[in-house]
Parts: sequence; structure tokens; C-alpha cells
Amino acid sequence: MTEGHDPAPASRTFDRFADFYPFYLGEHRNTTCRRLHFVGSWGVIAFLVTFAATGNAWWLLAAVVCGYAFAWVGHFFFEKNRPATFRHPIYSLMGDWVMFRDICVGRIKL
Repeated sequence: MTEGHDPAPASRTFDRFADFYPFYLGEHRNTTCRRLHFVGSWGVIAFLVTFAATGNAWWLLAAVVCGYAFAWVGHFFFEKNRPATFRHPIYSLMGDWVMFRDICVGRIKL
């Protein structure tokens, strides 16, 4: 993650995910927020595996709630901003998983 990145205004529209991702990272500067996203993403994976093993669709709901709950706590209480999900839902979901990967491979530090 680059320090000093000036995120785009919240009202900006993005034509490509490659343009959105730097904005997304700017909305996740707080370490605790990133950590909460990371934990929430692992929870989503765990609930999806549980769904696959049991076939019980309630685990899909649990996956969605887990992912958003951790992320939104990070934004509202630590990052002090409005989650990008509200303005850019698809790109935001993609950003969650790209950031998760970037954390796993060491491109972004926790």
C-alpha cells in the first residue's frame, strides 16, 4: 500500500477496476480496518466451506453477514469513513478479494 495516496472523491465513477483499486486502498489505510477485512474474508471462506459440506443455505447468509460485519465495523469505528460498498458494490467486492490476496502474498502489510 502506498503512503500519501490521495483517494478520489467518493462521488467519482470508475470505468475499470484497475482505476478503482487505488481508490479502494485509500479507503483502507487504517491497519485495524484491514485486519478486520482480512478476518471477515477468512470467515466468509469458512462459511462457504461449511455450506459446501452441509448443503445448508443458512451458511451462505452467515458468509455474507460475516464479511460485511467485520468490514463495516472497520470502516465505521476505525477508518471513520463510509464503506465503498454503498457507492461501488461490485468493484468493492472485487477489491475485498484482491486486497485479501495482496495481504496473503505480502504486498499489503497487516
